[in-house]
Amino acid sequence: METLCVFCGSASGSRPAYTEVASQLGRLLAERKIRLVYGGGKVGMMGAVADAALAAGGEVIGVIPGALVDRELAHHGVNELIVVESMHQRKAKMAELSDAFLALPGGFGTLEELFEVVTWAQLGFHNKPCGLLNVEGFFDALLAMLDHANNEAFLYQGNRELLLTANDPSEILQLLGEAHPTKNPRWIDRSET
Repeated sequence: METLCVFCGSASGSRPAYTEVASQLGRLLAERKIRLVYGGGKVGMMGAVADAALAAGGEVIGVIPGALVDRELAHHGVNELIVVESMHQRKAKMAELSDAFLALPGGFGTLEELFEVVTWAQLGFHNKPCGLLNVEGFFDALLAMLDHANNEAFLYQGNRELLLTANDPSEILQLLGEAHPTKNPRWIDRSET
């Protein structure tokens, strides 16, 4: 795994642990020479993970729609800031650049980004690992809902297992690395099929 896409909030949340773990993840990515691709903001969880990676000498690529440059306070200190026209282009570019996906605590945008890439994996549009970093049990209720959907036969077990989960940044990086399909294409583009 050379590049990890991180989805997370532009807010910091109510607990210091959220941004502390985001910073820890950023440092680990830099130490392991894993490039960070993220939403391009300089505040909240986004800013914490990017700043920590940069401070530790890591490479950081931000992808942000032009309409959100001011609103999400674009991080102009990253190695590369890619400004796109729409949210759809943002997600497609982030996916194209990345070998794996990881969600940290966040709101609707974070969840929407995560579920889109997991859905793409379920449909076979890509074979890149997807994960959740369950900081302070933030995703416990969501994981319970997914298990409920599995129990009610709306989500098949094989598809439920597409979403890797850990409480610790080192552990989730290990799981994502072990799940990475090194012999398969990085990205399967089926938009033209």
